[in-house]
Amino acid sequence: MAAPRCRCACSWTAARLYSVLPESVWRALGLEATPEMEFVLADGTTVVRKVSHCMFVYAGVRAPSPVILGEPGDAALLGTVTLESLGLVLNPFDRTLHPMRARLAMHG
Repeated sequence: MAAPRCRCACSWTAARLYSVLPESVWRALGLEATPEMEFVLADGTTVVRKVSHCMFVYAGVRAPSPVILGEPGDAALLGTVTLESLGLVLNPFDRTLHPMRARLAMHG
Protein backbone atom coordinates (compact mmCIF):
# COMPACT_ATOMS: atom_id res chain seq x y z
CA MET A 1 0.00 0.00 0.00
CA ALA A 2 1.44 3.36 -1.03
CA ALA A 3 1.87 6.07 1.58
CA PRO A 4 -0.48 9.04 1.22
CA ARG A 5 0.91 12.01 -0.70
CA CYS A 6 -0.06 15.64 -0.70
CA ARG A 7 1.28 18.66 -2.58
CA CYS A 8 1.70 21.75 -0.48
CA ALA A 9 2.90 25.19 -1.57
CA CYS A 10 5.22 26.41 1.18
CA SER A 11 7.25 29.49 1.85
CA TRP A 12 10.73 28.89 3.12
CA THR A 13 12.63 30.88 5.66
CA ALA A 14 16.00 30.72 7.37
CA ALA A 15 14.38 32.23 10.46
CA ARG A 16 12.11 29.21 11.08
CA LEU A 17 13.81 26.12 12.47
CA TYR A 18 10.96 23.64 11.97
CA SER A 19 8.49 23.22 9.12
CA VAL A 20 4.78 23.87 9.66
CA LEU A 21 2.12 21.86 7.82
CA PRO A 22 -1.43 23.25 7.59
CA GLU A 23 -4.04 21.14 9.36
CA SER A 24 -5.66 20.05 6.07
CA VAL A 25 -2.30 18.72 4.82
CA TRP A 26 -1.18 16.81 7.91
CA ARG A 27 -4.63 15.28 8.35
CA ALA A 28 -4.71 14.19 4.67
CA LEU A 29 -1.31 12.54 5.21
CA GLY A 30 -2.56 10.78 8.32
CA LEU A 31 0.23 12.14 10.51
CA GLU A 32 -0.01 11.28 14.18
CA ALA A 33 0.97 13.79 16.81
CA THR A 34 3.63 13.19 19.41
CA PRO A 35 3.47 15.23 22.64
CA GLU A 36 3.01 18.98 22.33
CA MET A 37 5.95 21.35 22.40
CA GLU A 38 6.21 25.01 23.28
CA PHE A 39 7.78 27.30 20.66
CA VAL A 40 9.02 30.87 21.05
CA LEU A 41 8.10 33.22 18.18
CA ALA A 42 10.28 36.06 16.90
CA ASP A 43 8.38 38.60 19.02
CA GLY A 44 8.99 36.56 22.18
CA THR A 45 5.48 35.16 22.56
CA THR A 46 5.05 31.43 22.94
CA VAL A 47 2.70 28.99 21.23
CA VAL A 48 2.05 25.31 21.90
CA ARG A 49 1.71 22.97 18.95
CA LYS A 50 1.66 19.23 18.33
CA VAL A 51 4.60 17.79 16.41
CA SER A 52 5.18 14.76 14.18
CA HIS A 53 7.52 13.51 11.44
CA CYS A 54 6.92 13.64 7.70
CA MET A 55 8.68 12.46 4.55
CA PHE A 56 9.41 15.37 2.17
CA VAL A 57 10.22 15.14 -1.54
CA TYR A 58 11.75 18.02 -3.50
CA ALA A 59 13.50 17.87 -6.87
CA GLY A 60 13.71 14.08 -6.67
CA VAL A 61 15.28 14.05 -3.19
CA ARG A 62 13.36 12.29 -0.42
CA ALA A 63 14.10 12.94 3.28
CA PRO A 64 12.34 12.74 6.67
CA SER A 65 11.92 15.76 8.92
CA PRO A 66 10.18 16.75 12.13
CA VAL A 67 7.17 19.01 11.54
CA ILE A 68 4.88 21.26 13.53
CA LEU A 69 1.24 20.31 13.02
CA GLY A 70 -0.45 23.55 12.13
CA GLU A 71 -3.71 24.83 13.54
CA PRO A 72 -6.28 27.01 11.75
CA GLY A 73 -4.56 30.19 10.55
CA ASP A 74 -1.03 28.75 10.59
CA ALA A 75 0.88 29.22 7.32
CA ALA A 76 2.74 26.43 5.52
CA LEU A 77 6.48 26.91 5.96
CA LEU A 78 9.61 24.90 5.20
CA GLY A 79 12.09 25.36 8.02
CA THR A 80 15.86 25.03 8.17
CA VAL A 81 15.80 21.46 9.53
CA THR A 82 13.73 20.22 6.57
CA LEU A 83 15.83 22.12 4.03
CA GLU A 84 19.03 20.64 5.48
CA SER A 85 17.49 17.15 5.48
CA LEU A 86 16.87 17.63 1.76
CA GLY A 87 20.47 18.83 1.28
CA LEU A 88 19.40 22.41 0.50
CA VAL A 89 20.28 25.87 1.76
CA LEU A 90 18.47 29.17 1.26
CA ASN A 91 20.31 32.09 -0.30
CA PRO A 92 18.93 34.95 1.82
CA PHE A 93 19.74 37.62 -0.78
CA ASP A 94 17.68 36.29 -3.67
CA ARG A 95 15.59 33.71 -1.70
CA THR A 96 16.57 30.78 -3.92
CA LEU A 97 17.39 27.23 -2.89
CA HIS A 98 20.79 25.70 -3.65
CA PRO A 99 22.50 22.37 -2.92
CA MET A 100 24.19 22.40 0.48
CA ARG A 101 27.92 21.91 0.87
CA ALA A 102 27.84 19.18 3.51
CA ARG A 103 30.34 19.45 6.35
CA LEU A 104 31.31 16.60 8.59
CA ALA A 105 32.66 18.84 11.37
CA MET A 106 33.22 22.49 12.26
CA HIS A 107 36.80 23.78 12.29
CA GLY A 108 38.20 26.31 14.69
